[in-house]
Amino acid sequence: MKNKILVEVVVPDIDEVYNIYIPINKKIGNIIVLLNKAIKELTNGIYDGTKYTSLFDTNGERYGINSLVRETNIRNGTRLILI
Repeated sequence: MKNKILVEVVVPDIDEVYNIYIPINKKIGNIIVLLNKAIKELTNGIYDGTKYTSLFDTNGERYGINSLVRETNIRNGTRLILI
């Protein structure tokens, strides 16, 4: 798991929290797509993220979709909000 980090993803739309490993060498835009798919699968289709879904930190700062995870302040244990 050298190239992945464990983050806590809060999904306010369905009032759920998930612990998910994400790769550090991917762009945030790709991570959002992966999170949307994973959460849709985990909720049996209840959650259906869109192309407008964004990823935020707990301070409300939005992550740019072209930033690599390793270039952000996302580390093991970081709490992220998927809206």
